[in-house]
Amino acid sequence: MSSSKDSCGDHGRRCERRRWWRRCIGYTLLFLFLVLLAIFITWLVLRPTKPRFYLRHATVNQFNYSGPPSNLLSTVFQVTVSSRNPNDRIGVHYDRLEAYASYRYQQITLRARLTPLYQGHNDVVLWSPVLFGPAIPIAPYLCDAIKGDVASGFLQLSVRLEGRIRWSVGSWDSGRYRLFVDCPAFLTFQNGVSTAEGAIVQFQQPSRCSVEV
Repeated sequence: MSSSKDSCGDHGRRCERRRWWRRCIGYTLLFLFLVLLAIFITWLVLRPTKPRFYLRHATVNQFNYSGPPSNLLSTVFQVTVSSRNPNDRIGVHYDRLEAYASYRYQQITLRARLTPLYQGHNDVVLWSPVLFGPAIPIAPYLCDAIKGDVASGFLQLSVRLEGRIRWSVGSWDSGRYRLFVDCPAFLTFQNGVSTAEGAIVQFQQPSRCSVEV
């Protein structure tokens, strides 16, 4: 009889331990669910809107194309890009941001690293990088397009920015999100003529950029 009672006691203790573990797991899952639900509700209430970018100014100080057979393009660009945070309660951390120029989907300058910064509610920030393209090889299929644009004195480029951003609400910061900005620039060579030394081209009409986050 004593052995039977001990067996029943051991079984009861095992059942109690199982119930205790089930309660712990249940409370933990409930706590995680409530935390995630609170974050989700906060996100819906705040409704973060991606920042708005504009190309404010662009100056092309050098645009020299060597032509076949080397097909090398040397460029120097001075650009000014602005960003506005349209959110009333959410700040934006720009952890990493790089700018470069593109011609018909080919990168024609090196990447310029922009200063990391925090953008407060409804704040506007400016970057004015100089973009260098020292003897960049151009794809053969672009040769005729470049020669035609140089001859006509009209040039269409894209100023692009890529990086990582975080949303900030009070002391809480989100994870990092990839940022991609594409700013079209429609440029006209000075007096409609380009020279072997490179014409000075200016673009002064603000252009709205497309933004992906």
